[in-house]
Amino acid sequence: MATGSRESSFSSCASSCDFDDEGVRGTCEDASLCKRFAVSIGYWHDPYIEHLVRQSKERKAPEINRGYFARVHGVSQLIKAFLRKTECRCQILNLGAGMDTTFWKLKDEGLLPNKYFEVDFPMIVTRKLHTIKNKPLLFRPIMELHPEDTLQIGNHMLDSKRYAIIGADLRDLSELEEKLKKCNMNTQLPTLLITECVLVYMTPEQSANLLKWAARSFETAMFINYEQVNMDDRFGQIMIENLRRRQCDLAGVETCKSLESQKERLLLNGWETASAVNMMELYSGLPRAEVNRFEGDNLLIC
Repeated sequence: MATGSRESSFSSCASSCDFDDEGVRGTCEDASLCKRFAVSIGYWHDPYIEHLVRQSKERKAPEINRGYFARVHGVSQLIKAFLRKTECRCQILNLGAGMDTTFWKLKDEGLLPNKYFEVDFPMIVTRKLHTIKNKPLLFRPIMELHPEDTLQIGNHMLDSKRYAIIGADLRDLSELEEKLKKCNMNTQLPTLLITECVLVYMTPEQSANLLKWAARSFETAMFINYEQVNMDDRFGQIMIENLRRRQCDLAGVETCKSLESQKERLLLNGWETASAVNMMELYSGLPRAEVNRFEGDNLLIC
């Protein structure tokens, strides 16, 4: 049984799923482009994202840039708090990681856990692996931490001493667990699990199964979930309609009604405690120097 601090922040599939998942995979590209654009005009420092994500041809609205800054800052602060609490004697599982660069940034800051795992659709992992293998700035840090001569690497996975990336379907928990254990996931270590706009694309039953698996699999664990709330209001309905037009269904939208519904599903699926904040509350707590910098439009060219 999992114990310790668990927190919700901000709050088996046949081949026929490939078409259904195409729209979901497309959201990885959308989020990556938004982050790349915000970094390119100075919202935060990330020297790695330009090697994984192409520059967007369209400029993003200031509201989008600020939203991504708040998201990245909030998740980063929670990750670092967990690492400091455990003195980095822990592991991180980033589920639905996409083109995330957290591993490389943590290495630069001397804050790497015992091992950092990324999981995403095999198609996304294949693309990311191809880039990693061909970009010394990304590949060299992995090898610097890998004392052995050989590296386990394939089309859908890479396993090294401190970093692993795995192509797997989060709805197939037996496959997920098998692949993580092959890459030396340690259930005895304090474990931080991260999902950012991932659970909403799963049915409530599928996401509940994932949450239960996470709660029971590790002796001590914390879960960070960044996701939508208030999806019953007009803005939420417009988002749902726009995504449906792109063949992307929010299968888990009923769990995103409120902060309370987000906390409730964690508590109902094996987690001992849960807390949640909305993005306006998080934004109000950002460092004022940073907020003043971009609210004054000193760095906005869009």
